[in-house]
Amino acid sequence: MSVYYAVMVSAVTTRIRIPGSLRRFTGSQEEVSASGHTVAEVIQDLDRQCPGLRDSLLDSQGVRRFVNLYVGESDIRFLKGLDTEISAGDTLTIVPAIAGG
Repeated sequence: MSVYYAVMVSAVTTRIRIPGSLRRFTGSQEEVSASGHTVAEVIQDLDRQCPGLRDSLLDSQGVRRFVNLYVGESDIRFLKGLDTEISAGDTLTIVPAIAGG
């Protein structure tokens, strides 16, 4: 008889830096925490805590065109996008793109 064990890996808690334009969702907090193994999971947990924030970050295509997400110093668009893995100690920074002349 074989015995199978399920191993549950606890999600990593990540600090998320929130720009001023999105702090209405976080009660004016400039930094919040959320859990997940990937950027997508962290955003899902963030939206659970701060309803509506996800829609400001993502659309049906993924990350909105004028939103940049960084894990540490790296733009997730140049990594694995929303599938970018989060490690202990990482910070996710939300940076709205600014256009003008």
